[in-house]
Amino acid sequence: MSDHISGPRALANAIADITDVFAFPSPERADRLVLVMNTLPFAQVGNAFSEGLIYRFRLRPLTPNPAGDGAPFSAGPEKGAEEFVFDCVFSAPVRAEDGSFEQEGTCTTPSGDTVALLVNDERGGSGHGVRVFAGARWDPFILDAPAALKTVASGHLAFSELGAIYMDGKNILGLVLEIDTALLGGASLVAVVAETLTRGTFNVRIERVGRPEVKNLILGPKQFDPVNRDLEIRDLFNMEDAFHIQHGYEGAYRARLNANLAFWDGLDGRTDWPADGGAHPLTELVLADYLVVDVTKPYQEKGSFLEIELASRQGRTHETCGGRTINDDVMDVFFTTLINAGNGPVISDGVDASSRPASRMFPYLSPPNPHPPEKPEHH
Repeated sequence: MSDHISGPRALANAIADITDVFAFPSPERADRLVLVMNTLPFAQVGNAFSEGLIYRFRLRPLTPNPAGDGAPFSAGPEKGAEEFVFDCVFSAPVRAEDGSFEQEGTCTTPSGDTVALLVNDERGGSGHGVRVFAGARWDPFILDAPAALKTVASGHLAFSELGAIYMDGKNILGLVLEIDTALLGGASLVAVVAETLTRGTFNVRIERVGRPEVKNLILGPKQFDPVNRDLEIRDLFNMEDAFHIQHGYEGAYRARLNANLAFWDGLDGRTDWPADGGAHPLTELVLADYLVVDVTKPYQEKGSFLEIELASRQGRTHETCGGRTINDDVMDVFFTTLINAGNGPVISDGVDASSRPASRMFPYLSPPNPHPPEKPEHH
């Protein structure tokens, strides 16, 4: 789940499907920020990156919005905002008779400098304040996905004390950047979003991801939406600029979010997020779909996800780096925030850690499973 198969286009173009995004200060070096984009659910060790895609990270400095604003931060004006873009592209793979392959990649920094790399080389490529790795890795996502989907379908919490990661042992194609924070122009609080786009003279955004499960568990369910009950909305949302939603579809997104966020809030039989005239208090925060990272704070493996956003809503100073680390069980934070706003017990899906946790050393993601489970037919 997370962002696996997050709409019809992702299903039809699996190579462009972003499964997870992580952003966190390096546990090895205090002046480095780590960016991770995982793609291609159910990848095989022999899968290569697409030479037809741009794999892009976009970062923007954030400024606090006034107290009471639904979105805690502003990512700048629609045009002319300061932005730092890291683009990675790949050559066509050269395959040998034994099935192995070689593939070259290039990462371009915001200043236009380039860093070369070889796919599946754990040393990565380095230069100009950037270190980059690309290759097949173990899928690190932590969630009992069938139980989450059963919760949506039944209207009742379906988690058990002992959950299971759906088809544990899956692989993905992982792209890891470790960047010098000096490349961010002195910004301390930044928004991070990852995208896949078509490569060429005309770039079309296929997918973009900020926070986990925005599309599959918050935007995906149709049955609670009184306005657009027959609309598959996720492809539209994927094509949006994460920092500025088009006015044409805002009403549809808000109707879906107001309805689905109210569904999640009601699962414990009480309302912890009272709506104001039908607008759910978290709708604007969800629409601003990017990870928020304080690059001046130290790495914190657990407990930083959503901490900055929730601190802003509560009128207090944030204490952590925010963002999202690979080993953090963020789905418990996700469910607890949506269902009881932190006013009750932790809502757990019964899965607390990956069976192959990430390391604290580059490239962080665990090596791939040489014999991953078969991709299910319905996918």
